[in-house]
Parts: sequence; structure tokens; C-alpha cells
Amino acid sequence: MSTTIAGRTAAGAQHAAPRRRARARPAAVLTAIAAGALAVAAMWWANTPAVTGLDGWLTNAGRLCGLLAAYAITVLLALMARIPALERGAGSDVLSRWHSMGGRYVVGLSVAHMLLIIWGYALTDRTDVVSETVTLNLSYPDVLKATVALLLLVGIGIISARAVRPRLRYETWFHLHFYTYLATWLAFGHQLATGAEFVDSPRARLAWYALYIGVAAVLVWYRFLTPVRQALRHRLRVARVVREAPGVVSIHLAGRRLDLLGAEPGQFFRWRFLTRDLWWSPNPYSLSAAPRPGELRITVKDLGDQSRSLSRLRPGTRVLAEGPYGALTPARRRGRRVLLVAGGIGITPLRALFEAIPAASGELTLLYRARTTDDLVFRGELEAISLARGAALHYCVGPRGTVGDPFTPQTLARLVPDLHDHDVYVCGPEEMTRSVSAALQAARVPRRRVHRETFAF
Repeated sequence: MSTTIAGRTAAGAQHAAPRRRARARPAAVLTAIAAGALAVAAMWWANTPAVTGLDGWLTNAGRLCGLLAAYAITVLLALMARIPALERGAGSDVLSRWHSMGGRYVVGLSVAHMLLIIWGYALTDRTDVVSETVTLNLSYPDVLKATVALLLLVGIGIISARAVRPRLRYETWFHLHFYTYLATWLAFGHQLATGAEFVDSPRARLAWYALYIGVAAVLVWYRFLTPVRQALRHRLRVARVVREAPGVVSIHLAGRRLDLLGAEPGQFFRWRFLTRDLWWSPNPYSLSAAPRPGELRITVKDLGDQSRSLSRLRPGTRVLAEGPYGALTPARRRGRRVLLVAGGIGITPLRALFEAIPAASGELTLLYRARTTDDLVFRGELEAISLARGAALHYCVGPRGTVGDPFTPQTLARLVPDLHDHDVYVCGPEEMTRSVSAALQAARVPRRRVHRETFAF
């Protein structure tokens, strides 16, 4: 590390812990999802007294795949519904990973459902699969719409593949995913019209309606009505735009009764700036300062497209904010001592935590990695916070070829005594966060004490 600043040893500033809010534990969420899947399988079992012959095995395997796919898509939608307890408890990046993994299950189960049903029905009717496909789509209620839904889901799966996703702009990827709603609606009808579990069971139909209507209500409330309600209540607008470093600006936002948002240091919002070029696309940016009465602040690096346009925002521009989201908050900590590790523009949420996370003098350390001294965003603010709070601040500046790997287990242990007793918050480029996580693991820092979150899509 090229520069070290140690805060004074007098008692540092203390910040009151944020009001506790409901947080869904990841293990509890996964348990609930698994219980729902078992209930769906039990519903299939109860409606399947016996399975005989190859056609029966294929058809019933197709039925089970279809039921699980129909259940799983409601889970996917609920995970992305911006439910506050989920966002605070699991974190947006964990929910996104679950959503991505679940999406592969939905597509796989849906394709398997289609192929198995066609094959099984073809054997039963003693015909070929092409003729059976035509018959199913043209003769069975709502099956043609379900086929369109499957094609939409496969298309969404393709654009979400790792080989394709980096080639898309975030805004394009974001809006194409809205076709998931259309696919869900198109597929719903054929489940009740042709599903053996529902045809003769009013109770099963009622439960399925309750599941889908419940998820739809949560989506409408949190993803559409809540942002509008917040906009009317808080009337956010751009107060000023401040240049922090080359290609980096801070946007100060003013509004009314912002304390009711319940925002915490380390969280982010999805911001929609109401200008002609920006209104249609919400993008996630972290708070770069602890929330203050009547003011929030975000800091944005010019990465092209929308982020470049934000530097030209005019004071008074209206803003819609969805959130707060994210679990990279003081509530994650398990002990007294805290280490923050930031790289590049990843300093933004950690700067807010450095200012506000409860810690006594000597219990808080920030390691900040940047390529050049010009890239050290908030340098003056960080040094002032360090001195005021009795916190340690270490910079590592320079190209990787010159400074080497600044986050080896030995370096971390030297800079941070009793490293294994610290809660560690990490934010930065993906390569850096992987390197830090590996070094912390090698230094025997318990995994439950390492906290990270990313907006990668």
C-alpha cells in the first residue's frame, strides 16, 4: 500500500444504528421455495394413481415438469419483485443469482414438458411427433399460446447466457426481460384448461389462482405502484452536480421527508432521471454518503451511454427512485471490528459505510485501490472521516504491473491486525473482489463475515 493515514486515537464519531426492519434470511427463503416445490410434486402425486406403459411414463413425467416449471416461474417473478424484506435480507446480487439459476430450470423444465408430452401423446395416439404437435397446438385449449410463451422464455434464456449478455446494453437486457410477464400470462390458461391436476379439482384451481394472483399483486405493488407513491411523497429532484474526479460526478438530490425511505449506508436505488433521453431507463447507483435530512447523494463514473449523460443533468430535474435496495449495510456485521476494501468506483457504497457504520476508535479500517492518484474519489472526505472517527485509511495506487497484488493474505494481515476477527465489506471490479475474497479465505476469515454485493447483470 503506497499511502497510509491513521485516524487520531480519540473517540471517533458514533452513528446511531438504523431502525431494524424486516429481513428475510436466505436460508428461510430457500426453504420456503423448496417446500413449495414439494407441495407441487405432492399435487401431481395425488392425481396420479398409477403409471403404466412407456406412453404413461412419458406423459406423467411431462406433467410433473410442466407443474414445476409453472411454479418456478412464479418464484422467479417474486425474487425480482423488489420485496423489501428480501432485498435487505438476501441482497440484490444473491436474488439475481437465484433468479438466473432458476431461469435455467424454468426453460429446461418447460422444454422437457413440451417434448415429453408430445412424445407421450404420440405413442398413445399411435402417430408421429410432428402430427401430434400440430394436433396439440390447434385442437387443445390455449396450447398454442403456451407454445408462444415457451418460445419467449427460450429467447429470454438466450439473451441471458453468459456468452450473449455482455454484448447487450443494460437497458436492452432490462427491457427484454419484461417479456417474461407476457410469457407467464400466455402459459397460464393452458395449465388450468388441460392440466389433469386442475380439471376436476376446484381446490387445486383455487390454490393456483391464489399463487399467480398473489405474485402479480406483489409485482404491481412493489415494482410499479410503490415508485409512483414515493415520487409523489418525496418529490426528488437534482440539487446540484459536482465533479469528483476525471469522469466521475456526484449528483446531490433533494426531496421531502426522505427519512421515510428508510435508506441505509451501503444501499442503492434504481434511478430514473426524467429527461428526454433518460426517463425510460432505471439504473442502479449506490448512495455515496449517509442519508441526510432532505438530501441523498450518488456518485457515477462515466462508463458510456447513460452514465455519461448524467454529468449534464441540470438542477431541478425530477427524479424517480426505486428503493432502497441491497444488503451491504451495517446490519450484516457480526462483530465490533470492520474492514472495508474498495476498488475504483466501488468506493461509493463503502464511503457511506466509512462515514456511518457504528465503530469506536481503532475498530474501522478502509483499504482503497486505485490506478492513479487522480482516480482516488472522495480523497479529502475520506481523510477527514478517518481523522474524525479514529479510523485507519490505506491507499494502494499504481498500475498492477508496478504495485503487484495488493490484497495477498500476508499484506492484509500486516495492515489489519487480527484480520480474522473483522467483518469485511468488499466492493469493486469483479476480478478484484474475487482476489480479495480468496485472500480473506486463505487468511482464515470466516465466510459469513465477508460481505459483498455487485450490480452485474
